[in-house]
Amino acid sequence: MRRFLLLLMLLLPGVALAQADDPLFGPRSQTTSDFLPVEQAFAFDQTRLADGQVRLHWRISPGYYLYRDRLRIEGAPSAPKLPQGEEHSDAFFGNSTIYRDNLDIVLSPGSANSLQVSWQGCADAGLCYPPQHQTVALQAGASMPVTGDSEVAADQGFAAQLEHSGLAYGLALFFSLGLLLAFTPCSLPMLPILASVVVGSGARTWRSALLAGSFVLSMALVYAAMGTLAAALGTNLQAWLQQPWLIASFAALFVILALPMFGFFELQLPSALRQRLDAAGQQRKGGSLGGAAALGVLSGLLVGPCMTAPLAGALLYIAQSGDLLLGASVLFALGLGMGLPLILVVLFGQRWLPRPGAWMDAIKGLFGFLLLASAWLLLRPLLDSMIWLGLGGALLLSFGWAALEAARNLPRRRTAAGAAGVTAILWGAAMLLGAAGGADDPLQPLKVYGAVHTSASAHSSEFITLRTPAELDAQLQEAMAQRQWVVLDYSADWCVSCKVIEQQVFEQPDVQDALKGARLLRLDITADGPDSRALLQRYRVPGPPSILWIGPDGSERRGQRITGEISRVDFLERWQRTRGNG
Repeated sequence: MRRFLLLLMLLLPGVALAQADDPLFGPRSQTTSDFLPVEQAFAFDQTRLADGQVRLHWRISPGYYLYRDRLRIEGAPSAPKLPQGEEHSDAFFGNSTIYRDNLDIVLSPGSANSLQVSWQGCADAGLCYPPQHQTVALQAGASMPVTGDSEVAADQGFAAQLEHSGLAYGLALFFSLGLLLAFTPCSLPMLPILASVVVGSGARTWRSALLAGSFVLSMALVYAAMGTLAAALGTNLQAWLQQPWLIASFAALFVILALPMFGFFELQLPSALRQRLDAAGQQRKGGSLGGAAALGVLSGLLVGPCMTAPLAGALLYIAQSGDLLLGASVLFALGLGMGLPLILVVLFGQRWLPRPGAWMDAIKGLFGFLLLASAWLLLRPLLDSMIWLGLGGALLLSFGWAALEAARNLPRRRTAAGAAGVTAILWGAAMLLGAAGGADDPLQPLKVYGAVHTSASAHSSEFITLRTPAELDAQLQEAMAQRQWVVLDYSADWCVSCKVIEQQVFEQPDVQDALKGARLLRLDITADGPDSRALLQRYRVPGPPSILWIGPDGSERRGQRITGEISRVDFLERWQRTRGNG
């Protein structure tokens, strides 16, 4: 049994590296693009002049041009006078008047509070961009993107709440939201990590509280730092932290931490240092605060919160306002809220643990399996779904066998341990059987053998995967020409919530029927690079999962944007409302 466990533990990170698709392990096939993002091709800004007039300016990159007859400025008391431009003929709109290099329009806004400006341009190399829209607030240097409808999206709502509320309200709001996020798939792997630190150390209640607090505090600080940095710099830190080599390394670390729990060896410091520490801390039983803090930092880096509307709203607020202190504070409160349930589970869970004795060997083995489960969950983004499910099945079989062995030596708990062992063996066998048939859901491992799953999977392939702005522009242009609605699904291999949405929403027959006729585009931002950053910046998306609706006119219906996980029913309701509003 011990040899089998050792083989399984060594196999976890090794299989991950073999499956990884990363520049260090093998290039990802990806199309490069020579086209600029639309905001760089046609850089727009406005200035309020001293005489009260407004100057609208477009800086047009070389090789690109704007159409005169596609330029619209609404809200001014009179139509502005447009420059003459130059004549041009192309395959998109035939003979037309265009502008190159720079375009300046000066107009008198009168008593208007804002102007609605739209434009469209193309590249000489053969790419035509979708129409762009902007609302110009008539204050010096103020502008904001048009949403395409009158509603406010959830992330915008949270950003507005932060802007108009005090610090105390923002902290309370995001702490409460963190409590809800603690039960998402992205946060669950932290529970076995924390439990192994606190309960596995044999600490008393007060010491356990300090260890758990150190873990959660460090985790919350990491969230605050990473979120603030991402919003301030506009970087995709999620993708950087999900590099295969990094995840596989830390998964291997969890495997190493699990080995002493099974008696393979004992982790010890050098004897001289160990004697000094023992002498200094003889009265302290159970765990190191520094070790708990280090694991909290590690968990914050690798098992960060899923992208949700509250988190996206906080990042949006930081990016727009530049208030890094308030942004970091609410993200810190969010992390504390996520950590509170972990502390409660660990502290109150100890009441049901046996007193020190023969049971402690079984408890150590239990937390060894919990650490292996943490490594298995971390590796989910790196492995093929079938391989990942098969490893999980093997892990459950090992746990079931160990539980049955423990039941023989624990007469008082024989029934409970035996029931747990039999259940784990049956479920592990089902996962292995499901993995052999191509399943990818550990909660429904045998669903793959049903006809419904086959039909859903076939329809799921209708999504067109894109990785560059040029590919996106071409698809949007075709959709506009055919007057199609577009569903933009921002996704990544390392995004756990994206897989949940794929299984529970997009693979459902009623959702498939509702989306018939729409163009389904999946923007793959797995690899952190210029193309993925440009795709995120295109619609100011902080990260996956995010679902956008693009109307037949090429404009996003911003108020209906979906950030984070969503149920099938809510998705259908949102789609019907979006399509109904045009």
